[in-house]
Amino acid sequence: MENKSISKLQLTTILICFLMNMLDGTDVMVISYTAPNISKDWSISPQSLGIVFSAGLLGMSIGAMFLAPRADKIGRKSMILICNLIMGMSVSAIYWVNSVEVLTFFRVISGIGIGGMLASTATLTAENAPAKMKDFWVSFVMSGYPIGAVISGLIAANVIPEYGWKTMFQVAGLSTFITLPIVYLFLKESSEFLNKSVLKKSPAVGELLTDKYRKSTSMLWISIFMAFASLYFLTSWIPKLASVTGLSAESVIYAGTVFNLGAFCGIISQGYLSEKFGLQKTIFSYLIFTAVLMLIFGFFKGSMLVLILFGLIGFGIQGGFVGMYSLAARLYPTEIRATGVGWAVGAGRIGAIFGPLLGGFLIGAGFSMTTNFMIFAIPTLIGGITTLCISMKE
Repeated sequence: MENKSISKLQLTTILICFLMNMLDGTDVMVISYTAPNISKDWSISPQSLGIVFSAGLLGMSIGAMFLAPRADKIGRKSMILICNLIMGMSVSAIYWVNSVEVLTFFRVISGIGIGGMLASTATLTAENAPAKMKDFWVSFVMSGYPIGAVISGLIAANVIPEYGWKTMFQVAGLSTFITLPIVYLFLKESSEFLNKSVLKKSPAVGELLTDKYRKSTSMLWISIFMAFASLYFLTSWIPKLASVTGLSAESVIYAGTVFNLGAFCGIISQGYLSEKFGLQKTIFSYLIFTAVLMLIFGFFKGSMLVLILFGLIGFGIQGGFVGMYSLAARLYPTEIRATGVGWAVGAGRIGAIFGPLLGGFLIGAGFSMTTNFMIFAIPTLIGGITTLCISMKE
């Protein structure tokens, strides 16, 4: 795909991958939007609800590390169809759930589908996009995730008060199922995969750690772990963070939306700037920019400028970490690309579990929000620096 222009077939594939990531954002965030109602209806503790949240992240790690690599054997399109089915069935099934244990089980299953989907769409996009615009289009596809999160929030605000929280899971599941024929009929398989499909050997994670890739793989995993830890600390605690900054109750509601809109702008601009200035330098710049904003967070407490700061932090952290999907797709050859992207995403998801847990521990120990921001500026900084240590010579 060395041509600069993009064909109608390529664009169709990219738009479908974008749609799949919108569904990912919807299916991930639906539990957050319904959590207050679930807690009230079932009288469950915040600790139990925390386990439900973590279950989804655990499933995403499993899906990215152990399901997505199968796309190197059966194809990217086939894996996207499988993940779509897993997501649709597991999310829809929650409508009939009446216990925390069963809810937790289905969140793990839906997480497996989401983890596999994210890695597969990034891989397929990288292999279909024109070479000179590859980073932009991978970032564009990944930007579907925060867009799905925002749209599902708007839908939830209308559906839950009128029809109850369980109906929201039906809406999310049905939306996923509706896209199945679109994927089957119009999604184009990667020509790179088809040209090398004669290999058809089972991919092994050990190939990512051979002498050729060991250092770069290690640096990529560290980078994405650190970026995800900071990102999920922020997304998990933004309502709490906003509430202690002196904002009005109405303004606090908008904090998450501002963060996600900033994220969308950051992801799109990162893809564009990466084409001009280089992928690694751009990721580094975005994460360093975010770390600086987190260090100076305390100076904006009590001011409406905090909302702008949330938007800029979303811009930097999301733009930086999404670039790592492109980095992983560029680092590995076709025959192990889905495995490489999947394990990188899996490493990131482990960071996503660690970040909110550490944040909760620090908040419980009495650390102020300003101090928490300063602490999490450190992994953000490390993520940016280690990105520059990845060798792309291969």
